[in-house]
Amino acid sequence: MTIDAIIDQVKKYNCKLIEITGGEPLFQDECFELMKQLCDEGFEVLLETGGSLPIQNVDKRVMIILDLKCPSSKMIKKNLYENLDYLKHTDEIKFVIGTLEDYEWAKEIIGKYNLVNKCSILFSVVFGLLEPVKLVEWILKDNLEVRFQLQAHKFIWEPSKKGV
Repeated sequence: MTIDAIIDQVKKYNCKLIEITGGEPLFQDECFELMKQLCDEGFEVLLETGGSLPIQNVDKRVMIILDLKCPSSKMIKKNLYENLDYLKHTDEIKFVIGTLEDYEWAKEIIGKYNLVNKCSILFSVVFGLLEPVKLVEWILKDNLEVRFQLQAHKFIWEPSKKGV
């Protein structure tokens, strides 16, 4: 499907907010041009990315939601910390916390990179591994400047369901 065909299809939904996500969108080179053209068309564009690929060429009008992989994910080596230099105040960093070690690591990264002054910070739990109330207790105890969130799709649909 061409970029023009995608934009034509999107216009049929009569909405202005578009989130590009699923797998890793930045693996597809055309994603950059798609985001630019969507912005040119007046859409509010969000990009959810796993943080392992460079974001410096993402159109500045796009709101980036950057995932930093925590230690329990076993994917921490995929974090591309250079991306933190390109974040805007309108962007967000997301930490999916599975253990106390993840939580302590996330706090360390927030301080090390001064993330509180760069963008919004989101904390959520690894579904089924850490109880949400436990993470909320840690956040409140430490008075962290983060926003707690749940993965709503895990509560709406069967937690193992893909593509929602």
